[in-house]
Amino acid sequence: MIHKYLQFFFLYMIFSVSLFANGVAIVNSTAGVYFKLVDTEITSSVEDQVAIVKTTQTFKNSLSYQTAFKYAFPMPENATATKLRWFVGGEWYEAAISPVPQDSTTPGGSDPNANLKTYLGDTPLYFAIEDIIQPDSLVKFELTYVELLPYSFGNVRFNYPNDYSLIQSAPLAAQIFNFELISSRTIENIQLLSHTTNTFSNNGHNAELSFFIEAEAADTDIKVQYSLALDELGLFSFSTYQSPDDVPDSHGNGYFAFVAEPDPTQNSGVIDKVFTLIIDRSGSMSGTKIVQAKDAATYIVNNLNEGDKFNIVDFSTGVSSFRTEHVVYNESNKNDALSYISSIVATGGTNISGSFDVAVPQFSTANDSTANIIIFLTDGEATAGITYTPNLVQHVTDLIQSTETNISLFNFGIGTGANEQLLTLLAQNNNGLSRFLGNDELEEVMTQFYNQIRNPVLLNTEISFSNTAVSEVYPVNLPNMFKGQQLIASGRYTEAIPTTITFSGTAFGQPVTYVYELALADSTNPTYQFLPKVWAKQKIEHLMVLYYAAASGSNEQNLIKEEIIEISTAYGVITEFTSFQTTDLEDELGEENTQFIPEGYALQGNFPNPFNPSTTIRFSVGDAVYKSVKVNIYNALGEVVRTLNVEVNGRGFYEVTWDGRFENGLTAPSGVYFYVVDFEVFNLIGKMVLLK
Repeated sequence: MIHKYLQFFFLYMIFSVSLFANGVAIVNSTAGVYFKLVDTEITSSVEDQVAIVKTTQTFKNSLSYQTAFKYAFPMPENATATKLRWFVGGEWYEAAISPVPQDSTTPGGSDPNANLKTYLGDTPLYFAIEDIIQPDSLVKFELTYVELLPYSFGNVRFNYPNDYSLIQSAPLAAQIFNFELISSRTIENIQLLSHTTNTFSNNGHNAELSFFIEAEAADTDIKVQYSLALDELGLFSFSTYQSPDDVPDSHGNGYFAFVAEPDPTQNSGVIDKVFTLIIDRSGSMSGTKIVQAKDAATYIVNNLNEGDKFNIVDFSTGVSSFRTEHVVYNESNKNDALSYISSIVATGGTNISGSFDVAVPQFSTANDSTANIIIFLTDGEATAGITYTPNLVQHVTDLIQSTETNISLFNFGIGTGANEQLLTLLAQNNNGLSRFLGNDELEEVMTQFYNQIRNPVLLNTEISFSNTAVSEVYPVNLPNMFKGQQLIASGRYTEAIPTTITFSGTAFGQPVTYVYELALADSTNPTYQFLPKVWAKQKIEHLMVLYYAAASGSNEQNLIKEEIIEISTAYGVITEFTSFQTTDLEDELGEENTQFIPEGYALQGNFPNPFNPSTTIRFSVGDAVYKSVKVNIYNALGEVVRTLNVEVNGRGFYEVTWDGRFENGLTAPSGVYFYVVDFEVFNLIGKMVLLK
């Protein structure tokens, strides 16, 4: 199954909802025993809707006994964790990214209580430290991650659900919130909707606001909203040219991203839609889900545009259709459709292939001068018709290709039973996207989403660049563009030369082109140090789609997985296949180190640590040994990147310097490395951090 935070990050930012909050220090998940949250501090630095969020929480063991615990954080679906630190016993420690999936078990049993499950959501991050925390002792966590903020018609929202009441009702000593915004477009208005600000400023392109609260419960969500000038549409770009020492691959030293929002006034109006809504009415949809599905369908039918054509298909074991073909949107057809929706009842199995057998052929009379759209919602696996996922994906793809027209397929999976692999692949193959929702989110999210795609302005979108210095641009498949919505993409470049971006597509059956200049930096810009992680996240999401499209267990799939892990560890971006670990490779190497280490043999550590560009590894020898000893340097993937040799001549202290270069002479990038002093019958193992 595809992890729930696998989304098409840069297609439509309405799908990037900020749902994150304070972490939980879990002692017993079943009984609901936690460390007390003492204080919290949130800092969000936003550059043109790209948010770098750092959240810090302090916990106290207010229990009467010493205990271990596990940290859990309710990560937003579309955010990616990039750094985790913790403070215990008077020292800060930083977690390494390990090429192993995270351990999602929690202390106290396999069935966490309902409040904890609700609070953590569908995509929590888990992290365990080895320390036993004494009564009245403190432990602190600092988590950093990157995400996009949702945008629509110039309005941007930042939402931090600060309501911690499901976990703790006691007041916090302090709640600190700082929000910093830098925008290429004029910031016309910014406000903190939820709390009283202590500081506030806005000069048009830079804005800040903050608050500080003492001795109050964390029971109110934090909400920020700002508006950008709608008369400044076009393309805004930002880039940085990194030192070769800081680039872990061969795609070029430059990283860029851009936000594009073509001015719809350049066209004569909004493009008509040919639209079908496919509703799952199987028995598992009964209750809240079918009610919300019908309410969302009602909203959509009430808000189609004059000139649109539409239909409704609903399915369980069998399939029904409002009309046998798309009908013109008018008052009579609207009222008939609303009556049809109200009569839908949830019962029976799930015939997904049958629903597309009915819905897709109806688009054969459409053409590429209209925006041809299917919104498909379901809560389960196929139980009737074609049930094997690869065959079902191919069947729907073949149906759509047979219409000889372009159809955008947008999928909504409801609850934990939805087939995420199926929905993601269908969207990827058909110019759409997928979203996976809780049982009570459907109506709100679907109605918001429909508002975003209501007014198309550019179809069959393609992008090109005027020079070959640019490469590795994501997303690979561009969506249609809609009035009031943005496209954000990122890529790489080898040389900062003048570059033109051309967007091409069709509107009203005629070719349309938008041309923009892309400014590429020729030096490192400290403001845009988040760009490598944004690019890595986008490429990983592209690779994840390819991973699940490949045959399970095939060599192709394994190679894609290895590439994902390599990018994850090189760029410090957590994925489905990687996790934060305290010891990481040190434990794996230590498992082979089963022999007793003789007295007098010990690591003296490496100094400095962290280091840049070199460090000296020191160890002691307790016997009259005379031989050449290897010191192997490993990266976080467990690969030997350098071997050093030390001539040991009896008892004493020895040292060897690593110059921060690989065996091939290339400079090692920032990251966690391990060194193993190999005495053949036992090893001495240490960890070091190269920090540039």
